[in-house]
Amino acid sequence: MHPGIFAAQHPHKPAYIMSESGHVVTYGELDKRSNQLAHLFRSLGLNKGDHIAILMENHPKFLTIAWAAQRSGLYYTAISHRLQTDEIAYIVNDCSARLLVTSQQLLATALALALVEQISDCAHLYVSGVARPPYQSLEQAMAEQPDTPIADECEGSDMLYSSGTTGKPKGIKPPLDLTPLGTPNNLFNLVHALYMTPDEEMRYLSPAPLYHAAPLRYNMTFQRTGATCIIMEKFDAERYLQLVQEHRITHSQLVPTMFVRMLKLPEAVRNQYDVSSLKSAIHAAAPCPVPVKEQMIDWWGDIIHEYYAGTEGMGFTTINSDEWRHHRGSVGKAILGEVRIVDDENRVLPVGEIGTVYFANGAPFEYHRDPVKTQAATNAEGWTTLGDVGYLDEEGYLYLTDRKAYTIISGGVNIYPQEAEDILVTHPKVTDVAVFGVPNEEFGEEVKAVVQPIDMSLAGDDLEYELIAYCKSKLSSIKCPRTIDFEAELPRHPTGKLYKRLLKDRYWK
Repeated sequence: MHPGIFAAQHPHKPAYIMSESGHVVTYGELDKRSNQLAHLFRSLGLNKGDHIAILMENHPKFLTIAWAAQRSGLYYTAISHRLQTDEIAYIVNDCSARLLVTSQQLLATALALALVEQISDCAHLYVSGVARPPYQSLEQAMAEQPDTPIADECEGSDMLYSSGTTGKPKGIKPPLDLTPLGTPNNLFNLVHALYMTPDEEMRYLSPAPLYHAAPLRYNMTFQRTGATCIIMEKFDAERYLQLVQEHRITHSQLVPTMFVRMLKLPEAVRNQYDVSSLKSAIHAAAPCPVPVKEQMIDWWGDIIHEYYAGTEGMGFTTINSDEWRHHRGSVGKAILGEVRIVDDENRVLPVGEIGTVYFANGAPFEYHRDPVKTQAATNAEGWTTLGDVGYLDEEGYLYLTDRKAYTIISGGVNIYPQEAEDILVTHPKVTDVAVFGVPNEEFGEEVKAVVQPIDMSLAGDDLEYELIAYCKSKLSSIKCPRTIDFEAELPRHPTGKLYKRLLKDRYWK
């Protein structure tokens, strides 16, 4: 299934609607514009297996560009617009993007990339709207192309980036099978079987940034069924509820932070909106506190579904509301791959014992240009892991008991602390630093730093503000500490290993 099928059947049906601007893209328009872009890609010499990059906010052209790459057999890398130019340049270069497309809103950042020649190997630069050299007008270039399918249509794939164990983002590169356009993939089969109600007219509400894996993939998956997607330019708790009522939303995918924000609305505000049209509300990306989930089920009913997976796509567990009541805190049973709990000696642990969560017989993946990282996520049996820790109960339900070794998950976003550590330790008043996640009621975790200053007499509010500002000047603010504490000496072994857990446990206890 793909949008072209629905364009032929229902050309005037909205494929997606931008919630605030009201901009509508019909299936007929999505099909024609993505065809034009596919022809543009081919005219520029982009062939199957080549890469493009998308640097955009939730923009009316975003999904059209993604579908054009998808139907051209290309890899497409969506990049967070919250990153600094150095971080963006790294991703554009690492994925070997031959084309970059951006928006007017992000043009200043995109121009900075080009002017300092950080992405000189990316030969084709486009901006939606008015051209600004070296960025050409995307619409003008598209207008010169036919709106019929290219001759060699086939399925491409996203290749998204996640923070890695060295602090640098790592590209998650799935195999590119180049199957005929419309061939169902694993995600489509799972979502279709678990969460969709194809006998109804589906309307999907997407409240998160499209550069994240789940929002991008779920929107495209629902469009493979002819659903109408409502794209929020940014999340607002009350506005979300308004849109559910206004559009009679049937399906949505959220993160627990969004649940928290909605639950914190005054009860009178929450109760004034009709959410009875919702058939399936899916959440993932971060741990959901048990009380929060209980309140959501009480409010919305037995429509809450949870899954555990990663951008890597190696495995997938899921749990519905009724199952969750009997397995409170679980993230479900595996339906893609088989969960194995393994100790540090690579021995499979029995029911109830905590160890590293692996998926056996899951989907293949690799970290782009990094066989060492790929191998680090794979054990001797070929099982793969996201690095999380947990246990299984007697019925095979998985419970997660810890995060990845050091990764911070804040509001559903993975943050690797070494990036902030590497910045802060270069400050002239800092001797040593540890960055980790501490509890935050709304976001699950927030970024915390503990700093060993060059002189403890410097410790205090002024240095805290100075270091946070210093970090934000070099790194995306979401990756920087919100608060900093000071210690005379950090618990570092003579071999150089930092016992970060000794620091982190103080805040979690």
